[in-house]
Amino acid sequence: MEDLATLGDAVTLRRAATTDLPEVVALLAADQLGVHREVADDLEPYRAAFDAISADPAHLLLVADDGTRVVGTMQLSFIPGLARRGAWRAQIEAVRVHEDVRGRGLGAQMIRWAVEEARRRGCALVQLTTDKRRTDAHRFYERLGFVASHEGMKLAL
Repeated sequence: MEDLATLGDAVTLRRAATTDLPEVVALLAADQLGVHREVADDLEPYRAAFDAISADPAHLLLVADDGTRVVGTMQLSFIPGLARRGAWRAQIEAVRVHEDVRGRGLGAQMIRWAVEEARRRGCALVQLTTDKRRTDAHRFYERLGFVASHEGMKLAL
C-alpha cells in the first residue's frame, strides 16, 4: 500500500487494505456509541462495504499505521453537487483514534490531511457530522476551524 502522508512520530496515513478490516472495525466498536452498534466478531457486512468503498474512486477509507498496528481511521468521500455553483464537497466520516494514542495530535493531523486533500481535489468545502452526545469531538473539530453551521437530521431505515 502506498503511504499518503507521514503523521508525527512515523505514523503513516494510507488507504486501508482488506487485512486492516478487523482493526478498523475494532476502532469503530471501541467508541462510546459504536460499542452499541458495531459487531466486531462478524466482519461479513463490513467486507461488503469495504469492497464498495475501495471500488469507488470518490471514496477513501484511510488508516493511520504506526508500523505495528492501525492506530486511527477515517473515511473521506467526494460529492458533486449543483448547489454553490456546482461545487464539490468532501465528507469526513468515522474518524477514530486508538485510545492509547489520543492526545498526541494524530486526529488533528488526519483531519488536516483530509482538508488538504479536499482542497487539492477542488472541493469548495469540507463537511462532517458528529453526534450531539460527542461534546469532546465538537471541541476538537471547532479547534480545527469547523463551525456548527447546520442542524443535521437523520431517518433510520
